[in-house]
Amino acid sequence: MREAEGGYMEMAEYGGQEVAGVARVEGPIVVVGGVGNVGYDEVAEIIDPKGRIRRGRVLEVGEGVAVVEVFAGTTGLSIEDTHVRFLGRPMRLPVSTEMLGRVFDGLGEPIDGGPEPLAERWADVNGQPINPTARVYPRDYIQTGISAVDGMNTLVLGQKLPLFSGSGLPHDQLAAQIVRQATIPGSEEESFAIVFAAMGVKHDVAEFFRRSFATSGALTRVAMFLNLADDPPIERLVTPRAALTLAEFLAFERGMHVLVVLTDMTNYCEALRQISNIRGEVPSRKGYPGYLYSDLASIYERTGRIEGSDGSITQLPILTMPNDDITHPVPDLTGYITEGQIVLSRELFQRGIYPPISVLPSLSRLMKDGIGEGRTRADHAHLSAQLYASYAHVQDVRALASVIGEEELTTVDQRYLKFGQAFEREFIGQGATENRTIEETLEVGWRVLSILPQEELTRVTEEEIKEYYGKQQGVGSRE
Repeated sequence: MREAEGGYMEMAEYGGQEVAGVARVEGPIVVVGGVGNVGYDEVAEIIDPKGRIRRGRVLEVGEGVAVVEVFAGTTGLSIEDTHVRFLGRPMRLPVSTEMLGRVFDGLGEPIDGGPEPLAERWADVNGQPINPTARVYPRDYIQTGISAVDGMNTLVLGQKLPLFSGSGLPHDQLAAQIVRQATIPGSEEESFAIVFAAMGVKHDVAEFFRRSFATSGALTRVAMFLNLADDPPIERLVTPRAALTLAEFLAFERGMHVLVVLTDMTNYCEALRQISNIRGEVPSRKGYPGYLYSDLASIYERTGRIEGSDGSITQLPILTMPNDDITHPVPDLTGYITEGQIVLSRELFQRGIYPPISVLPSLSRLMKDGIGEGRTRADHAHLSAQLYASYAHVQDVRALASVIGEEELTTVDQRYLKFGQAFEREFIGQGATENRTIEETLEVGWRVLSILPQEELTRVTEEEIKEYYGKQQGVGSRE
């Protein structure tokens, strides 16, 4: 049936009940009395005094009472003249391969002017938990074309690797670049799709994403779910689940490799906190609900590879750290659930380096299993370890130079300073449209590493030094 206020559902399989009048209206929540046999996450239709229908979802049930969150808000509802109809089933989304190349709102309604896609199946937006014994260990890598990711924090098929950013940092630009450039070397392009979900973004940011994907041609393999800043915050709780429902269909029923980009998870958590406060729940750290960890896990764990399916789901959640605080509950709990993190640096950004990825606190826990001979290149792991160790030493040298001055440093330490500049400008730094292959990334890595004396290279083998050290052109060309 078509709803008067937007959103679409299948014909109501009406097996529930209808109640006239509500007990209380608070913010986006209505409390309904005189109900029985109602379940958590059940879909409800809220009918206002003018007969218009809004969708809602049951948050809590008690003896004869149900708490319902209304997606479109409760403006215009009255206690006596509002009717609530419970449909006796969870919220479902029509999914199909036709949804690729389309743009939807946070609830799955098309907003690109096109028709509703023909549903191949109706799927529960809450998904199904993956049996841990049925999971296949991730081993193949995704090439993003960004050296600091591919070379130092490789993204592996089936991995969940969050991007920790801060207010004003170019995470939107980086996310768009990854979506445009991401490929799986050796696989057919038709088998790779991207589901992009934006929560609480401004109109100009949403338009930037849409235009960026359309002009590059990437939109044909992307399904976009957009919850804008002026949309009801309650819809933000559904947006990532709707996106992942489509991803699960494409991956596990159509055998596709799906990259899911979720931005901004901090806005999602703010909406969760808002609902928790309205419900009068006892707050935990910084006012967030005590179940924030399990709620985030219900999103992040819908990722991976499953036995018997050729497809996979890889997640790249993006979140902004309030006050750049990595110990804030949202990045803190996200880091516990996911397999690493990519951290953006405000210092690199202020020095004009893009993408401003801070290599030292970044980590991909599954990287070691997705690189090496037969996948990327045999020297990849050793080169990455050497770059990491050398760049870590650069920080010590810079601290020493700030005390005694650069001219008092040893010759080797001065070489380290030169290496640090080249590493940041040439390896980490690249153009916003520059798409490097994994071979180009490794070549740049060896080029900047060749600034250091051979005896300082303790993480690579003698054979690798003979084959790659000093063989690249333009060593230290940009400082």
